[in-house]
Amino acid sequence: MSRLYLIRHGKPSATWGEADDDPGLDATGQAQAEAARDLLLSLRTDQRPTRVVSSPLRRCRETAKPTADALGVEIEIDAFVGEIPTPKNLTAEDRPGWLREVFRGLWKDAKGDLDYEVWRRTVAASLLTRDRTAVFSHYVAINAVMSLLADDPRVLVFRPDHASVSSLETDGETLTLIARGPEASTGVL
Repeated sequence: MSRLYLIRHGKPSATWGEADDDPGLDATGQAQAEAARDLLLSLRTDQRPTRVVSSPLRRCRETAKPTADALGVEIEIDAFVGEIPTPKNLTAEDRPGWLREVFRGLWKDAKGDLDYEVWRRTVAASLLTRDRTAVFSHYVAINAVMSLLADDPRVLVFRPDHASVSSLETDGETLTLIARGPEASTGVL
């Protein structure tokens, strides 16, 4: 079994629907990225990540950077652990309302340009072949994985805090949850 870590990005400098559609981290987010690095580096040598994977979005790349720098590795970009695809007909202003609606429902009922049940399985499948990897991702993508592991059809099953580190194991064919990271005290909704 290989250990891997699913980390939500640190606190961004802007939230959904604000002017910047790909914000980086604010000062709190930078501190959270460093705390995630410190936690990952404190693990036993045989469990410490040796690879760093990130969503293409800036907030994830900036959260991943301290860990990658400390390990002396390049950040591998993987769109499969990126943000949930928004329907093409939505404006940036419409995205928050659409996400709130998705959060309240089931994966099979999410409305958009693709089958979100298939999307969540693709996110989880992208983790199966990871070996000792720190994966920096997003709130909804992490919920995609957690809902599958819990065999729960709801979209929102876990409220990962910024820079929350969850531990999983994989044998290349299955994923097993070892421990959820800290949950946020306030909701995204």
